[in-house]
Amino acid sequence: MARTIMILFGPPGAGKGTHGPKIVESRNIPQLSTGDMLRAAVAAGTDVGKKAKAIMDSGGLVTDEIVIGIIKDEIAKPECQNGFILDGFPRTLAQANALDQMLAARGEKVNCVIALEVPDSVLEERICGRWIHKASGRSYHVKFAPPKSLPAGAKPSASNMKDDMTGEALMQRSDDTAEALKKRLSSYHAETVPILKHYEPAGIVTRCNANQAMDKVWGEIEGALNKTSSGSWSWKSLAFMTLQAAFVYAVCSKRFNLKLV
Repeated sequence: MARTIMILFGPPGAGKGTHGPKIVESRNIPQLSTGDMLRAAVAAGTDVGKKAKAIMDSGGLVTDEIVIGIIKDEIAKPECQNGFILDGFPRTLAQANALDQMLAARGEKVNCVIALEVPDSVLEERICGRWIHKASGRSYHVKFAPPKSLPAGAKPSASNMKDDMTGEALMQRSDDTAEALKKRLSSYHAETVPILKHYEPAGIVTRCNANQAMDKVWGEIEGALNKTSSGSWSWKSLAFMTLQAAFVYAVCSKRFNLKLV
């Protein structure tokens, strides 16, 4: 059986941090972050890591080719034998095509794309209400999980937002503001929509309503995972591949005067 090769999309506040680990546990596959893989490759001194370090040391941006190389090395490890989840990659159509080519060379392909969808207005409430305890990483929310120090109906401030455990002041991230979030969401939508359209013809994209109870969100995610496992999408994938093959044959037959026997 083909291993699960998944891409997980979701804007900030959609619940990737909640549901990603559940997918990891449910399918026994790791969630791969390109940032984490890049840092690990540099630290380990791999060939690709050395190339990345040289570029970063010179102040340049790591190329898609190097990122694909890092992913290629990572997915060959034993912990990825059942599959893997890509988080934060691809971000562009060029990256999606490069990923497809790398996997095709291994006789594999992306077989599950899950997009967690939440209205932007809801995300603003979720994100802009977040406060954190910097030292521990504990997270609070003005509406959904307020600290004990916040009086009912009071406007949150540094003076009344305190960590439950230590009593220390909480803080808001600089990008957890309405203005910053608007820019992040605009960028996310611009990047994600073309990639979803790229994979939709293969019948592997599931758009999950993440603006509902967590158990219901998980139910939709599980449904997508079960489709991948059972192969109930295979007819769509086969149809897509058949169309691709027909196109390639048409081009080649015209150029080389080939005929079906």
